[in-house]
Amino acid sequence: MINPFARGVGQTGVTFGDPLVAIVTLVTFALLSLLGAAAIALVYRWYFAEEVPEGIAVLIGVAVVALYINTASLGAIVSSGGTDLFQIETVLFNVVVLGVASLAAPVGRRAGDAVATNVLSMPALRQFEGDMGTVVRSAGRATTVTLPDEIEDMVSYDPVSEETKTEMAGKQLVFPRRLTVGVLRERLISRIKEDYAIGYVDVDLTEEGEVEYLAVGSRMAGVGPTLAPGTVAVALSADPPNNASPGDLIQIWSSGEQPKRLVSGELRGVASDVVTVAIDAADADRIDPTERYRVVTLPEEPQPDREFATLLRGVDETMAAIDVDPGSELSGGLVREAGVIVVAIRSVDGTTVPIPDRDRRFADGDTVYALGRPDVLRRLEERAHSPKEDDRSTDDGSAGDGDSTAESTGESTSANTPTSTDSGPS
Repeated sequence: MINPFARGVGQTGVTFGDPLVAIVTLVTFALLSLLGAAAIALVYRWYFAEEVPEGIAVLIGVAVVALYINTASLGAIVSSGGTDLFQIETVLFNVVVLGVASLAAPVGRRAGDAVATNVLSMPALRQFEGDMGTVVRSAGRATTVTLPDEIEDMVSYDPVSEETKTEMAGKQLVFPRRLTVGVLRERLISRIKEDYAIGYVDVDLTEEGEVEYLAVGSRMAGVGPTLAPGTVAVALSADPPNNASPGDLIQIWSSGEQPKRLVSGELRGVASDVVTVAIDAADADRIDPTERYRVVTLPEEPQPDREFATLLRGVDETMAAIDVDPGSELSGGLVREAGVIVVAIRSVDGTTVPIPDRDRRFADGDTVYALGRPDVLRRLEERAHSPKEDDRSTDDGSAGDGDSTAESTGESTSANTPTSTDSGPS
């Protein structure tokens, strides 16, 4: 006697004429599609650290079912020399099977991604080395870092979208145990940049590996951040020399019968016959967007400040201006102890000293122009605004010692006075 369940799984002539076998077959292939989609979702999350596109998951789930149907049919042909695969009832049933598989695949996609992110923490396992790849969070062999709910924006950088920060808030990231705080911090920064496509990360960790401060920022984009105060970027129609490049000093001339020099500026970009130039804000009204101009390149080299701004955009370091509060921890400290590159110091009287001596001390009211990583600059700014606790306690202690000295002196004087009085008469 033929087992209807085996006949259903073998897919040799199953139709809706036998409801029990049809239901068993549909459920079987739905589970097969679900498992295929879940497997690809888990692998995709592990390798790319993001959710698999729904189309790929559905394609894999349906392909697994179709491959099984074709294999079973081929086996039937080899074993019995014929098959009823092309009968209209069987074709209709197989179409329904593929439809059920396409509906079950998204469920498997979500289940596989959930297992990868919430149970196995697969994105973090990719960071493990050697035998650490077998670490399971429930076994207590991994360090779990939880991102805070409040994520700040980094100063001087483009903000990260609120959707990205909401997605990051409260997430738990898993790393190997026995990492130093410094190594854990570097891995956490790399992980956040990779998983969320973020340009800059500033994070502070406690000795226990907990996040006490987290700020993120996008890499500065566009020409705006590199414009000097009082200058604007203007796009105009022109035909610059073929060897002109961003940073060249240029002159803009009218293209009439009697050319006239209008303004001077700096070339920032060329796209076909559209030229972007940086000019003084006061000269912007001289440029008519409907006119065509001539651009003349001057022989001078690109300006150093422009080169510096261009280089600064490609590294993690940034520039900051920090005011030194009176009596702060930074006041009286040496430049060499700042932990950053001090580019210049502007005193209270307005005098600016570029590249100050490393043995110079910061004074109250100084404005320090420093170059460094965002986290280092933030700590320097905290020192510039935090009062000196040691000095305050020292001042209190000095006052107490003075009173004690005065009292001791008074007692000594009182003790010596009778002695001199007594010796007078004698």
